[in-house]
Amino acid sequence: ENMQNNPKYKNEILDIYDFFEKKIKLLRSIGIKHNNIIVDPGIGFGKTFDHNFSIIRRLKEFKVLGYPLLIGPSKKAFIGDALDLPPDDRVEGTIATIVAGILNGSNIVRVHNVKEVKRAVVITENILRAK
Repeated sequence: ENMQNNPKYKNEILDIYDFFEKKIKLLRSIGIKHNNIIVDPGIGFGKTFDHNFSIIRRLKEFKVLGYPLLIGPSKKAFIGDALDLPPDDRVEGTIATIVAGILNGSNIVRVHNVKEVKRAVVITENILRAK
């Protein structure tokens, strides 16, 4: 109910990273297997406009945790705020955040417009595989 009311971090990347380190340690200590853990920095949840863009730009910093990264920026408010658009008109903004996320280390994406995003992901993956 209030997660978007003035979210504060000392350093959003380090604070989120530290949170994951603790949670992963807890999960592993109770027997959760490595292959059953995915890291999701929570784009749009308890984050400011700037936090969301910073997290996407700096996703690679979470890769050292050793787990797949998931992002779900699809149609989120920060995209709408950047483009001054309602949710149904945020497809291009969603695609841009997904492509940037993949280029910065995301392994898994959650989206609404699957067909359009899949096309962009195919091209992005070809760029990443190019020699």
